[in-house]
Amino acid sequence: MQGGSRDALRAAGDAFFRAYDGLSSPTTVAADVGRLLLRAWQQVRGELVVPVLRAAVVACMVMSVIVLAEKVFLGIVSLVVKLLRRRPERLYRCDPIVQHDKEAGSAAFPMVLVQIPMYNEKEVYQLSIGAACRLTWPSDRLIVQVLDDSTDSIIKELVKSECDKWAKEGINIKYETRKDRAGYKAGNLREGMKHGYVQTCEFVAMFDADFQPAPDFLVKTIPFLVHNPRLALVQTRWKFVNANDCLLTRMQEMTMDYHFKVEQEAGSSLFNFFGYNGTAGVWRTQAILEPGGWEDRTTAEDMDLAYRAGLLGWEFLYVGSIKVKSELPSTLKAYRSQQHRWSCGPAVLLKKMFWEILSAKVNPNLVT
Repeated sequence: MQGGSRDALRAAGDAFFRAYDGLSSPTTVAADVGRLLLRAWQQVRGELVVPVLRAAVVACMVMSVIVLAEKVFLGIVSLVVKLLRRRPERLYRCDPIVQHDKEAGSAAFPMVLVQIPMYNEKEVYQLSIGAACRLTWPSDRLIVQVLDDSTDSIIKELVKSECDKWAKEGINIKYETRKDRAGYKAGNLREGMKHGYVQTCEFVAMFDADFQPAPDFLVKTIPFLVHNPRLALVQTRWKFVNANDCLLTRMQEMTMDYHFKVEQEAGSSLFNFFGYNGTAGVWRTQAILEPGGWEDRTTAEDMDLAYRAGLLGWEFLYVGSIKVKSELPSTLKAYRSQQHRWSCGPAVLLKKMFWEILSAKVNPNLVT
């Protein structure tokens, strides 16, 4: 506070004490004090508040320009990728997996674990479990793991019965529960990775309960990981089955299409880091375990794992031509809850990993 402001406040104080001593009438003193306080506020506003607000406006304008420049750059990259047809198939080897020796059976196909974490998913559990069990892959090289965190006993029984039904049809499906929901989804996935049979699986495909992969999902994604040992993740695109339900879902579809078509595609095409979307992707098991596995310190456990894997030198690939059916939040309450997780999680993660990211030395010569 400058000298003028201090003088005004001092004068107001003197006026108050004069009234207290009986030298002036209370009404006159109150008016004098009011005028002096107003003048003090005007001086504080002009000398302190206004400069701070101006600095904040300038900072916001600078950040807006930076964000706009980034969006324009990513859009140009996405356009160039489309014009030059730089599809992932041209950048990475992805020859189909073929069993040359018939006597060896399906030994040429790697073991794959399909994880489906769920929580009281009464409406969609049959669709997600059914889609996972219909994946085109040798049955002896596939394990479907249903990680049920449901608190409703009726829903838990329904999910277990669905798993038993597919088990009778020859699907190697595991129904797993735990005592509590510590860590929520991250804790559920972490517990799922502790089972002994997971150690035999080289790759892990993950689908939230409202996602329905096409039967050829593994056939199209696994070859990228098999032939490119430095790839940790193959992320695919989301396709929304309820996009036309209402205005809210249509607006979300436009936002998510921009995220996948521009942000994810540009990041992958530039061989830069990009975040895992938490579902509809296939991880290399080693790339999950090496950075320390799943952490529940934020609500952005998918981004957390991706950052830690990226700092160790692992690479990521986005394949937009592979789409997985899913649903958008159709109510404002569900949408607000989702956006709260997606906004707060990365902010908390940045706070926790800022110095780790800043001081990290990425190893570009990772050999798996």
